[in-house]
Amino acid sequence: MHTPVTIIGAGLGGLTLARVLHVHGVPATVYEAEPSARARTQGGQLDIHENNGQAALEAAGLADAFRAIVHEGGEALRVLSPDGAVLFDAPDDGAGGRPEVLRGDLRRVLLDSLPDGTVRWGRKVTGVRSLGDGRHEVSFAGEPAVTTGLLVGADGAWSKVRPLLSDARPAYVGTSYVETYLYDGDTRHPASAKAVGSGSLFALARGKGIQAHRESGGTLHTYVALSKPQDWFAGIDFTDSAAATARIAEEFDGWAPELTALITDGETAPVLRPLHTLPDDHRWDRVPGVTLLGDAAHLMIPSGEGANLAMYDGAELGRAIAARPDDIEAALTAYEEAMFRRSSEEAGEAVLLHERMFGADAPHGLIGMFTG
Repeated sequence: MHTPVTIIGAGLGGLTLARVLHVHGVPATVYEAEPSARARTQGGQLDIHENNGQAALEAAGLADAFRAIVHEGGEALRVLSPDGAVLFDAPDDGAGGRPEVLRGDLRRVLLDSLPDGTVRWGRKVTGVRSLGDGRHEVSFAGEPAVTTGLLVGADGAWSKVRPLLSDARPAYVGTSYVETYLYDGDTRHPASAKAVGSGSLFALARGKGIQAHRESGGTLHTYVALSKPQDWFAGIDFTDSAAATARIAEEFDGWAPELTALITDGETAPVLRPLHTLPDDHRWDRVPGVTLLGDAAHLMIPSGEGANLAMYDGAELGRAIAARPDDIEAALTAYEEAMFRRSSEEAGEAVLLHERMFGADAPHGLIGMFTG
């Protein structure tokens, strides 16, 4: 089977590309390993930025749909010391320009904007190979292979498409997150809910931190950061939730109980999320008929830009293809050159943010960024 534009991965970047192509009358098919749109939860809240994420949604014709799912008040932000004292508190006054939405809600908006059948679920990629002349074949587990004249890897950190372009592989940055959830926080976990406030919480020290978001319905979504080697985490049995959360909480001995309760009172199994990155200046030579977007192209330290950049990549690539349908190679060259520049700059900024959050001056480096 042959498809003109084949997108691997139905994340925010791949779906934005498919939507912008659809707006311009260019057919595309998205192949996704997950069996359905509801196969798993899609993560927590995202702050969508005016200069990239919101611009991408404008290009996709989805600005109104986006505004309808915004979590009002979610831009509030506070920084606490380990003993629970408030060091910085910025309420959401509606002027921040970075409204918060749930990743799952945003993905649903994108999925609902696409023609039926655009996304082919349950297509786990097992191999990708060049057929020459800019054409590629994609193989799937238990499903027929497809050939395509334009292949886009929107398949994340461990992209199966990336090796066609680059030998780079993600490297561990020395820090991991442990993700937990508390539900109905205002009623069942009032002290922790008060500490988190109405938006985002940062409680940081050198090499560690407790970060949390308030989500709809009083859900408190926490990412506990620890700068430890992967072998250290390998020594924790994450299948034993109580033992795992207790071991993680030991690293925050002496911290305020309303903060450590965000770890120990978690109501879902703790999930370990090691942080990996590609080189800050990751780029490749032009290879006919294939390109990358989002984390597949520029995996970086979490900074609030990842989803925004992925959507912006998708929108820019879609517009480039639509503008030069008779010269796809020129379109891909223009897209990649611009993407390389902006992703390298953002990756450098992400490293600086990580140092402000978990370096020797934590949390005052982060507060200085907010106040300076």
